[in-house]
Amino acid sequence: MPRQRFECRVRDSDQSGLRTLLVGLEGVCERVLRPQVEAGRAPTLGGLVADGTAAPLPSQVVPEPASAWPSLYTGTNPGRHGVFDRVVFDGYDWRPASFEDVREHALWELLDRRGHASVVVNAPLTGPPAPFDGALVPGWGGPDRPTCHPEGLLADLDDAVGDYHVYADRDATGDDWVREARRLAGARAAAFTHLVDRFDPAFGFLAFHQTGTVLAERPEDETAVAAVFEAVDDAVASVLDATDPDVVVLASEHGVAPVAGPSFRVNDFLRDADLLAADAGPGGLPPPDVDEQLDEPPPGSGVTERLASAAATAGATSQRVAAALERVGIGGALRGLVPDSVARAARERVDPESSVAYARTGTEYGVRINRADREPDGVVSPAEYPSVRSDVVDGLRAVRTPDGTRAFSAVGPAEQFFGGPYVSEGPDVVAVPHRYDVHLDASLRGRRFGDPPTAYVRVPRGVLALSGDAVDTRVAVDEPHLFDVAPTVLASLGVPPSSRMDGSTLEPVSGPEPEEYAPFTGGTREAATASRRLSNPGYGDGDQR
Repeated sequence: MPRQRFECRVRDSDQSGLRTLLVGLEGVCERVLRPQVEAGRAPTLGGLVADGTAAPLPSQVVPEPASAWPSLYTGTNPGRHGVFDRVVFDGYDWRPASFEDVREHALWELLDRRGHASVVVNAPLTGPPAPFDGALVPGWGGPDRPTCHPEGLLADLDDAVGDYHVYADRDATGDDWVREARRLAGARAAAFTHLVDRFDPAFGFLAFHQTGTVLAERPEDETAVAAVFEAVDDAVASVLDATDPDVVVLASEHGVAPVAGPSFRVNDFLRDADLLAADAGPGGLPPPDVDEQLDEPPPGSGVTERLASAAATAGATSQRVAAALERVGIGGALRGLVPDSVARAARERVDPESSVAYARTGTEYGVRINRADREPDGVVSPAEYPSVRSDVVDGLRAVRTPDGTRAFSAVGPAEQFFGGPYVSEGPDVVAVPHRYDVHLDASLRGRRFGDPPTAYVRVPRGVLALSGDAVDTRVAVDEPHLFDVAPTVLASLGVPPSSRMDGSTLEPVSGPEPEEYAPFTGGTREAATASRRLSNPGYGDGDQR
């Protein structure tokens, strides 16, 4: 199938005003990108690496995209921005994470305060957006037809670039799937350049989640992987041609690698240690394949998926869908059609209220202690908490896989891995899989180890490249980290990074020293879109500190 090149034009590229462009690629590391470049499928991405200064980009300990993307665009660790996983918890209940749960200011919000407009397209977990100077089209982590900023922007994109969607058609296969991949990549580029033309921003952030999706869903489909990288490369080339930024930052929030070891079922381990209680019936924690349930299904999905989506929109959690199906009398009739994760909700599940400790999800990489002064029905007193947590740490450190190797390279209290005001909202004990060869599973299966449900696992190593006229490419990138992306972007625009950021400006880009910014105020979840602001009363509208 011939490659399709999308032409993206700005009226006068020399006067577009775009000074810094951040290109985000989901799930891309050197071992993923190199073969695509060598095969000639990604010459633009390869050129950004070869012509600039580049290095592997270590990610955070928990390389879960919904947590890592906010870390990238805020420059802070999950203990400061508050999102540890694709779901957030209120006691024992859970719901999908969203931008309203990110409790630090994003790049474009800090730039807004300094008088710079931004355009953000397809960045994960950025919806629903809050007002700022510029435009934002959310990526995954929300509806297929997202709420954009400013109001009416989605209709504008429909008119300018065609019917805009976040996700591909889930029923597409073969050549149809390849066409979908190319169409989506082209739509991102066309939307971005259209918005650059309309808003004339100093900063742009354009992300592509398809690179991660194809590696997660079709890792052995060479045709699909090639098509995605060709399409994304063409999209990036079109944007660079149209906007001519002074600085280009290419970054990915994590990488992927084959799973070499087994699945370790954390909750079966905790039950064997008499720390976890189980029950039967609907309710409980998110299912192991919760990722597949958090994105709004596109039109044409089956009745069960539509019920699940409607329930989530109304505030119900997906584990309650099983109970609803049973109540209306169709649970048994649809048992063969209901997703396994929903069917499992009617069988054995973790009973967090009665447990001493439990893993909420596998992707959280840890264990939660059911502490009495924190959880609605906590059973562990504050006095007992240190001892219980120490026992869990010791127990996990001693775990060996069936071939005798260590399951974890590091196990410790959360404060050893995270810092900030929201550390207590994540796991109390963090367990880092040995070389990330062990897949963590929070389901109850009756055995501690089993075959992993996926061939590939996320690893905390992405890729970084800095290029452009304002980058000193003679200077090597010295030990970069995911948290360094945000301060480096700010510095490239002459804006001081926040002193609350865990990262620092990378040496190839010169810029001002960090400054203390006013504290973040998020308000309630319902009012979040109106209250994401720098809240120091001394900051007047004309104060550009």
